[in-house]
Amino acid sequence: MKLLIHGRNLELTSALREYTKSKIEKAIHHFGEMVKEADVHLSVAKNQRIPQQTAEVTVFANGTIIRAQERSQNLYASIDLVANKLSRQLKRYKERHSEHNHSNSASFKTEKTVLENGSTDLSLIKGKEVKLPSPGIRRKYFEMTPMTIDEARHQLDLIDHDFYVFKENISGELQVIYRRNHGGYGIIQSKT
Repeated sequence: MKLLIHGRNLELTSALREYTKSKIEKAIHHFGEMVKEADVHLSVAKNQRIPQQTAEVTVFANGTIIRAQERSQNLYASIDLVANKLSRQLKRYKERHSEHNHSNSASFKTEKTVLENGSTDLSLIKGKEVKLPSPGIRRKYFEMTPMTIDEARHQLDLIDHDFYVFKENISGELQVIYRRNHGGYGIIQSKT
């Protein structure tokens, strides 16, 4: 597994690096066959009056992105919290993924065949002109494989965000699933 550790507004000491590495490796130990890469961002708030220290982990597991973030007044505590949260999310993903594989093995074989034959164009930047975005706007590019609303809801649970943008598999249109304040989920889609 590839493990990347980044720091913002702090010096990454070897002790901090080792502690982070041991906690993340322990959290994904039982899921090592799924996890290909983990990206860890550690940061300290610039404002000295706000003792907020954040640990954020993004894991790439079998083509799925799983994200966890925790904040506290102590960076080591944040690392502990995020490692525990990541372990729970990976366990939930593995349970759902194994249930999903048992019911949709034919779909998996089709996707595997497409990937092995290389018939899809995986380049996300082909034909795009490189230019700097305007200040304050950050752009992200990623491939959107069509999925059902239920699959999008599972992805939303795994990435620890308030919303998730996905391409619906029947219509092929972009939709947004989000968590409602009073419980449940909502879908935003274009009106045709």
